[in-house]
Amino acid sequence: MRTQPQALLAACVVVLDGDGRVLLLRYGPGQPMAGGWWLPGGMLDHGEDPWAAARREMREGTGIELGPVPRLIGMDHRVDVLGTGPVLDCFFYGGRLPGGSHTTVRLSAEHDRHGWFAPADLPDTRLAAGARTLTALQEAALSASAVCLREGEPWV
Repeated sequence: MRTQPQALLAACVVVLDGDGRVLLLRYGPGQPMAGGWWLPGGMLDHGEDPWAAARREMREGTGIELGPVPRLIGMDHRVDVLGTGPVLDCFFYGGRLPGGSHTTVRLSAEHDRHGWFAPADLPDTRLAAGARTLTALQEAALSASAVCLREGEPWV
């Protein structure tokens, strides 16, 4: 077992408003990716499963509670993230928020802004990961499918 590869696990949530735009959070000053926008989410705590982590991260990062039933819409394997080694990301669809872009978002100290983004908005947005990753995840959420990613790029 000691010779097996070690990897970190992360869980992120894709939530949409009524127009199909994705909720993104911006990392605040002092954070590893300060100024970059990304989905609500983060690393799993010891003994935590990916869906429980996604729900916790959504609640901590936005103040929004997700329902009890998970829908996995994507997985991404990244070889090295900020020098930590390999990370396996689990992406879940959190649904369309009832209030959409008018939903009250209570940001954690980790983030300093939130916004709703359509794919057309992404080229001019500084993302913590690639626009193709986010677009593929949004498409998976809207089409009730799943996407397998490698380094943020859909496998073809």
